[in-house]
Amino acid sequence: MYIQSNQLVTINPIGENQQKVFDAWAQDKNLFLSGSAGTGKTFILLHLALKAVLDKGTPYDKVVLVRSLLPSRDIGFLPGTLEEKSDLYQDPYRILVRYLFEMPTEQDFSQLYDKLIGQGSLEFYSTSFLRGQTFDRSIIIVDEASNLVFQELDTIMTRVGQDSKICFAGDMAQSDLRKHNGDRSGYNNFQAILDEMEEFVVVDFDIGDIIRSGLVRSYLIAKTNLHLIDES
Repeated sequence: MYIQSNQLVTINPIGENQQKVFDAWAQDKNLFLSGSAGTGKTFILLHLALKAVLDKGTPYDKVVLVRSLLPSRDIGFLPGTLEEKSDLYQDPYRILVRYLFEMPTEQDFSQLYDKLIGQGSLEFYSTSFLRGQTFDRSIIIVDEASNLVFQELDTIMTRVGQDSKICFAGDMAQSDLRKHNGDRSGYNNFQAILDEMEEFVVVDFDIGDIIRSGLVRSYLIAKTNLHLIDES
């Protein structure tokens, strides 16, 4: 069964910053979303992207999910082949899509992500295999962008083809990049570049935008107040 747009649940923005995202999307802007965990950045981007791709009235054929498979700049600590490691990193999106669609049975839910892949509506790429790619008629979502060095972010930007848009989601507080070698500055420099471009809208989420749970909000507030930030 082909997954269609009418099977998507209705998602409305929560809070001012999510509303900014929805408004920018309606204006056909590219997006850079940065800030606190639990604010729904990836969730709303995936919802908007899938809705556009599954709507036959738009120019978009597919959603392209991109993320690094190198959370500590070294993939060797994970067992299995590269394909198995890639599959592991797709689990969060398998969970997310279950909240985005209405399905008649649990079996349909369990097969939903793979069906979207199978019908060509969704693709997943590691940043390690982007060179030489050009994504036309695509909505590219770069997740965990704060785990990417400037060269990776730069490479991804140059993959955007005709009739495509690109969106980034990241949170420097959750970055696995090391502070001492300057890798983290690339994310901020990249954000500064996009902030200068009229094609992009940059939205900074903060603790007040957290919707995941009150516990997450309380934890992040306490961590911020105590200035307990990972210095590695």
